[in-house]
Amino acid sequence: MKAIVAVDKKWGIGKKNDLLFSLPADMAYFREKTLNKVVVMGSNTLKSFPGGKPLKNRTNIVLFPGGEKRDDCLIVDSMEELSNELKKYNPDDVFIIGGAMFYRTMLPYCSEVLVTKVDADGGAEVFYENLDQKPEWNCVQVSEPQETNGYTIRFTVYKNSDVKEF
Repeated sequence: MKAIVAVDKKWGIGKKNDLLFSLPADMAYFREKTLNKVVVMGSNTLKSFPGGKPLKNRTNIVLFPGGEKRDDCLIVDSMEELSNELKKYNPDDVFIIGGAMFYRTMLPYCSEVLVTKVDADGGAEVFYENLDQKPEWNCVQVSEPQETNGYTIRFTVYKNSDVKEF
Protein backbone atom coordinates (compact mmCIF):
# COMPACT_ATOMS: atom_id res chain seq x y z
CA MET A 1 0.00 0.00 0.00
CA LYS A 2 1.02 3.59 -0.55
CA ALA A 3 0.35 6.96 0.99
CA ILE A 4 -0.08 10.25 -0.85
CA VAL A 5 0.38 13.62 0.84
CA ALA A 6 1.29 17.28 0.26
CA VAL A 7 3.65 18.83 2.82
CA ASP A 8 5.10 22.27 3.45
CA LYS A 9 8.78 23.00 4.25
CA LYS A 10 8.26 21.76 7.83
CA TRP A 11 6.34 18.62 6.77
CA GLY A 12 3.09 20.35 7.80
CA ILE A 13 -0.07 18.96 6.21
CA GLY A 14 -3.04 20.86 7.57
CA LYS A 15 -4.79 23.25 9.87
CA LYS A 16 -8.41 23.52 10.98
CA ASN A 17 -9.14 20.15 9.27
CA ASP A 18 -8.23 21.61 5.89
CA LEU A 19 -5.33 21.62 3.44
CA LEU A 20 -2.62 24.27 3.82
CA PHE A 21 -2.62 25.38 0.19
CA SER A 22 -4.78 25.35 -2.92
CA LEU A 23 -2.54 23.60 -5.45
CA PRO A 24 -4.26 22.81 -8.77
CA ALA A 25 -1.23 20.84 -10.08
CA ASP A 26 -1.16 18.73 -6.92
CA MET A 27 -4.92 18.10 -7.11
CA ALA A 28 -4.48 16.90 -10.71
CA TYR A 29 -1.59 14.64 -9.60
CA PHE A 30 -3.68 13.24 -6.72
CA ARG A 31 -6.58 12.55 -9.10
CA GLU A 32 -4.28 10.89 -11.66
CA LYS A 33 -2.70 8.62 -9.04
CA THR A 34 -5.89 7.64 -7.15
CA LEU A 35 -8.58 7.50 -9.86
CA ASN A 36 -10.27 4.07 -9.93
CA LYS A 37 -8.16 3.01 -6.94
CA VAL A 38 -8.84 2.50 -3.23
CA VAL A 39 -8.49 5.53 -0.92
CA VAL A 40 -8.33 4.90 2.82
CA MET A 41 -8.81 7.62 5.40
CA GLY A 42 -9.85 8.53 8.90
CA SER A 43 -13.26 10.04 9.61
CA ASN A 44 -12.03 13.65 9.86
CA THR A 45 -10.62 13.45 6.35
CA LEU A 46 -13.99 12.33 5.01
CA LYS A 47 -15.69 15.16 6.93
CA SER A 48 -13.25 17.68 5.38
CA PHE A 49 -14.43 16.87 1.83
CA PRO A 50 -17.12 19.10 0.27
CA GLY A 51 -20.42 18.06 1.83
CA GLY A 52 -18.64 15.24 3.69
CA LYS A 53 -19.00 13.19 0.49
CA PRO A 54 -16.46 10.54 -0.54
CA LEU A 55 -14.22 10.98 -3.58
CA LYS A 56 -15.82 10.04 -6.90
CA ASN A 57 -14.57 7.16 -9.04
CA ARG A 58 -12.66 5.56 -6.18
CA THR A 59 -13.40 2.95 -3.53
CA ASN A 60 -13.53 5.00 -0.30
CA ILE A 61 -12.75 3.13 2.93
CA VAL A 62 -13.07 5.10 6.16
CA LEU A 63 -11.82 4.03 9.59
CA PHE A 64 -14.60 5.39 11.76
CA PRO A 65 -15.11 3.40 14.99
CA GLY A 66 -18.80 3.55 15.86
CA GLY A 67 -19.46 5.44 12.65
CA GLU A 68 -22.77 5.11 10.89
CA LYS A 69 -22.76 2.77 7.89
CA ARG A 70 -23.27 4.59 4.58
CA ASP A 71 -24.12 3.63 1.01
CA ASP A 72 -21.54 5.93 -0.60
CA CYS A 73 -18.42 4.55 1.14
CA LEU A 74 -17.26 1.65 3.30
CA ILE A 75 -17.04 2.39 7.03
CA VAL A 76 -14.82 0.07 9.09
CA ASP A 77 -14.89 0.06 12.89
CA SER A 78 -11.40 -1.21 13.74
CA MET A 79 -7.87 -1.74 12.48
CA GLU A 80 -8.64 -5.47 12.32
CA GLU A 81 -11.68 -4.87 10.12
CA LEU A 82 -9.60 -2.50 7.97
CA SER A 83 -6.85 -5.12 7.59
CA ASN A 84 -9.39 -7.77 6.52
CA GLU A 85 -10.98 -5.38 4.03
CA LEU A 86 -7.67 -4.28 2.49
CA LYS A 87 -6.70 -7.91 1.81
CA LYS A 88 -9.38 -7.88 -0.92
CA TYR A 89 -7.40 -5.34 -3.01
CA ASN A 90 -4.09 -5.20 -4.84
CA PRO A 91 -1.76 -3.32 -2.42
CA ASP A 92 -0.50 -1.16 -5.32
CA ASP A 93 -4.05 0.18 -5.73
CA VAL A 94 -4.46 1.22 -2.07
CA PHE A 95 -3.66 4.83 -1.03
CA ILE A 96 -3.69 6.20 2.51
CA ILE A 97 -4.91 9.81 2.20
CA GLY A 98 -5.12 11.16 5.78
CA GLY A 99 -5.45 12.58 8.31
CA ALA A 100 -2.33 13.06 10.42
CA MET A 101 -3.01 10.37 13.03
CA PHE A 102 -4.11 7.85 10.40
CA TYR A 103 -1.03 8.60 8.29
CA ARG A 104 1.20 8.02 11.33
CA THR A 105 -0.56 4.74 12.17
CA MET A 106 -0.37 3.38 8.62
CA LEU A 107 3.11 4.60 7.61
CA PRO A 108 5.01 1.44 8.67
CA TYR A 109 2.73 -0.65 6.41
CA CYS A 110 3.28 1.52 3.32
CA SER A 111 5.85 0.53 0.72
CA GLU A 112 5.85 3.96 -0.86
CA VAL A 113 4.79 7.54 -0.14
CA LEU A 114 4.09 10.06 -2.88
CA VAL A 115 5.01 13.41 -1.30
CA THR A 116 4.25 16.72 -2.95
CA LYS A 117 6.71 19.16 -1.38
CA VAL A 118 5.64 22.80 -1.27
CA ASP A 119 8.43 25.36 -0.93
CA ALA A 120 6.52 27.44 1.64
CA ASP A 121 5.52 27.45 5.30
CA GLY A 122 1.77 26.91 5.58
CA GLY A 123 1.51 27.57 9.32
CA ALA A 124 0.43 23.98 9.92
CA GLU A 125 -1.18 22.60 13.07
CA VAL A 126 -0.68 18.96 12.06
CA PHE A 127 2.38 17.35 10.54
CA TYR A 128 3.49 14.33 8.54
CA GLU A 129 6.46 12.27 9.66
CA ASN A 130 9.66 13.79 8.25
CA LEU A 131 10.70 10.89 6.01
CA ASP A 132 14.14 12.45 5.47
CA GLN A 133 14.85 11.68 9.16
CA LYS A 134 13.64 8.06 9.06
CA PRO A 135 16.42 5.62 8.09
CA GLU A 136 14.04 3.10 6.49
CA TRP A 137 12.69 5.72 4.08
CA ASN A 138 14.66 6.83 1.00
CA CYS A 139 13.73 9.48 -1.53
CA VAL A 140 14.05 7.73 -4.90
CA GLN A 141 12.49 10.30 -7.22
CA VAL A 142 12.23 14.10 -7.35
CA SER A 143 10.50 15.96 -10.18
CA GLU A 144 11.61 19.26 -11.62
CA PRO A 145 10.11 22.18 -9.68
CA GLN A 146 6.89 23.62 -11.05
CA GLU A 147 4.72 26.60 -10.20
CA THR A 148 1.08 26.19 -9.23
CA ASN A 149 -1.11 28.96 -7.84
CA GLY A 150 1.96 30.99 -6.81
CA TYR A 151 3.77 28.10 -5.07
CA THR A 152 6.78 26.06 -6.16
CA ILE A 153 6.20 22.33 -5.75
CA ARG A 154 8.09 19.11 -6.43
CA PHE A 155 6.61 15.63 -6.71
CA THR A 156 8.75 13.14 -4.80
CA VAL A 157 8.59 9.40 -4.17
CA TYR A 158 9.89 7.75 -0.99
CA LYS A 159 10.39 3.99 -0.65
CA ASN A 160 10.26 2.04 2.62
CA SER A 161 13.03 -0.57 3.06
CA ASP A 162 11.26 -2.10 6.09
CA VAL A 163 7.58 -2.56 5.24
CA LYS A 164 5.57 -4.16 8.05
CA GLU A 165 2.81 -6.72 7.46
CA PHE A 166 -0.68 -5.28 7.95
